[in-house]
Amino acid sequence: MSEPRTLLAIDNVSKKFGRVTAVDGISLDIRENEFFALLGPSGCGKTTLLRILAGFETPTGGRILLDGKDIARTPPNKRPVNLMFQSYALFPHMSVRANVSYGLEMERLPKAEIRSRVEAILATTELVPFADRKPEQLSGGQKQRVALARALVKRPRLLLLDEPLGALDKKLRGAMQLELKRLQHEVGITFVIVTHDQEESLVMADRMAVLKDGQLLQCDAPHAIYEHPADRFVADFIGVMNFVPGKVSADGVIAANGARIAGKVPAALSPGASAVASVRPERIRLFPSPETANRTAGMVEALAYHGLDLQLHIRTPLSPKPFLVRVTADAADRRPVSSGDQVELGWDAADVRIFQE
Repeated sequence: MSEPRTLLAIDNVSKKFGRVTAVDGISLDIRENEFFALLGPSGCGKTTLLRILAGFETPTGGRILLDGKDIARTPPNKRPVNLMFQSYALFPHMSVRANVSYGLEMERLPKAEIRSRVEAILATTELVPFADRKPEQLSGGQKQRVALARALVKRPRLLLLDEPLGALDKKLRGAMQLELKRLQHEVGITFVIVTHDQEESLVMADRMAVLKDGQLLQCDAPHAIYEHPADRFVADFIGVMNFVPGKVSADGVIAANGARIAGKVPAALSPGASAVASVRPERIRLFPSPETANRTAGMVEALAYHGLDLQLHIRTPLSPKPFLVRVTADAADRRPVSSGDQVELGWDAADVRIFQE
């Protein structure tokens, strides 16, 4: 199977505001028909990069190649790119149909073509029953779909989404994550989404890029980044991770209390160097078998019931912070534990990731 072709090439792009470097030499290839996420904490440069792609900011250096053409200095209205704002920016006095058709009318397209394209996108976004309603008569999720339909009806080569689900409640946000993914697949347009929500990226994106302080730390599929983070920051930012500080040994890390954490040591780390061993909460088992590579004992400090699972905070001698352990509801029912209980924990060497401290 051939590799999807590159639609958008971000080539060594930087952006400075006075002495502040918001984007620092980022290079990325975004593929055709891909759902791509730019992810990072506040101030990491993701929104600035999105604004550069949209044409609202001009890069200080570098190129933005869309279909091989540098659009870095092309005005926003001259590039085949649409930006969907978090606020949706719908016209309150217009119906859903009028909001969606507005951009095509401004292009002075034939009325028959406008009507055909609007009806098609209203059907795709499941908005036909609401076509004559005003925005004030819509729910948050329906407004989001109107904004999306208005952006998609112009058939851009690239659709940029700035925190599109941020205004929705948690349950609706979960439903709209799947809805966005479905729509992207149906219309076959490349989506680039900016978000600080790791779960959104893991659920929706084909690939994602993690940014910090204007720099690209890692770009890969969500599963690859979650399971094999490039450094400690990425490991801590994507999902939840337990960290054990210590010194590198031949086959793992020696914790401060002298315990050995078995795991694969990166080639760049020398024995004796400061490092952290890490393991995801769902990889840790309560009451492990004797042959488990990594074992420790601890006391349950707190329990948090989440329906599908039970999260335990367990104080161990390995780390100043309690270990977070995620146990399925079924496993918790079979062998219940309570706050104050002494328990044994275990995890495999293959589940350990070791990073430079």
